[in-house]
Amino acid sequence: MKNFMDHDFLLDTELAGLLYHNYAAVMPIIDYHCHMSPKDIAEDKKFENITQVWLAADHYKWRAMRSCGVSERLITGDADDFAKFEAFVGCMPSLIGHPVYHWSHLELKRYFGYDGVICPENCEEIWEITKKVLEGGLSTRKIIEKSNVKLLCTTDDPADSLEYHVALRDDASFAPVVLPAFRPDKSLNVDAKGFAEYIELLSSVVGKKIDSFDKLCEALASRIEYFALLGCRTSDHSFDNEVVFDASLSEQEVKKVANATFKRALSGDPIPSEAACAYKNALIRFFGKEYVKHGFVMQIHFGAMRNTNSVMFEKLGPDRGYDTISGKSSTMALAAMLDTLNSEGALPRTVLYSLNPGDNEQIADLAGCFQYASEESEGLMGLPNVVQGAAWWFNDHLSGMKDHFQAYANAAAFGKFLGMLTDSRSALSYTRHEYFRRALCSFVAGFVERGEYPLDIEALAQMICDICYNNTKDFFGFKLV
Repeated sequence: MKNFMDHDFLLDTELAGLLYHNYAAVMPIIDYHCHMSPKDIAEDKKFENITQVWLAADHYKWRAMRSCGVSERLITGDADDFAKFEAFVGCMPSLIGHPVYHWSHLELKRYFGYDGVICPENCEEIWEITKKVLEGGLSTRKIIEKSNVKLLCTTDDPADSLEYHVALRDDASFAPVVLPAFRPDKSLNVDAKGFAEYIELLSSVVGKKIDSFDKLCEALASRIEYFALLGCRTSDHSFDNEVVFDASLSEQEVKKVANATFKRALSGDPIPSEAACAYKNALIRFFGKEYVKHGFVMQIHFGAMRNTNSVMFEKLGPDRGYDTISGKSSTMALAAMLDTLNSEGALPRTVLYSLNPGDNEQIADLAGCFQYASEESEGLMGLPNVVQGAAWWFNDHLSGMKDHFQAYANAAAFGKFLGMLTDSRSALSYTRHEYFRRALCSFVAGFVERGEYPLDIEALAQMICDICYNNTKDFFGFKLV
């Protein structure tokens, strides 16, 4: 029997341990997609207790607590911080097999030096130990630095001022690079509530009235330019439920429909689904050209069904742990989108993520159809142009990552995989990179143990270092020493 979460946690062979401890563990982190607040980083947010840093914005932990029947008052409600912490700790013994069980122990080990078991008997001890560490100066920046993060990309709306990114760029006291990522979902969702108000906000930011689709594109182009000036190297698009794309209309036809749809939305009129689809198609085609022009990587997330509990949505709002996996397939629409962009010379380097684990094979195979932007392209630094992203959200647990690894390896060059990202609002989530890297090393070592790959330490070490760091640096074109 193995010891609980010891030095060789998840490393089931000697080779896996060698690859992890000698190579994976020492590689820096590039977090190319996260939801951390640039304001919190710039101002180096401090925390009074473990609840504020651990439970204030972690929907994984909230969902785990709800699955134990905990009152919402003790999750997102008005209960005091210790009561919320005590309720979470009380859930931990029931979370066998849940990633939160492993992540939480890793978080306490790495940032607070606590090696005990998280359970009700140790509740007060953990509270006091973590409080002392936080009082000793463990802040947002300290957590990031302690995690060996070299660079992270936040998620930012085109209308954001990026003032905190400017402050971080000019702050020589903080070594990790913090870059914006362009997230234009609000400009795409023409059929969503609040669209007209958002366009007013964007108009005020660019200093020009936006009253047509062409002027919207001009405004967005100016914001992309500004993001690029601050080092932005990537965009991110979230397609709720499924990707919708109709390639039957020409670029001119779809722009004509998009302009009429845009004006209709500004008037507050309801938007038919076909018109919304055409509008989104036109804007995606515009974005593709801009991303190619500026060298942005386009990340596409899809397959999430949002805010499924309408009662709780009314009470708490979005991003409170009430999203789930959509069963709709996006493969045909996604293929049409990639093909259209590729045909128009507007297919940037692209990363594809689906929340539905059943899409793993489809995404991996589809990416193989668009490995290069054009016949003239020879790729970037030996990497393909369209790739499958890491196991996302409800899939970044141990079995989900293993299934994803295998699907990727079955269809493409696993050694070119971009590795892990946190997709998190919490700085403590960087232990997920450790969790990923341990699973990765066991997966790779398994091929050698089964005689399916030679025992070539140099080649294996290079593969591990590439997946953990080098591939991401090269694919996104990050300028790092």
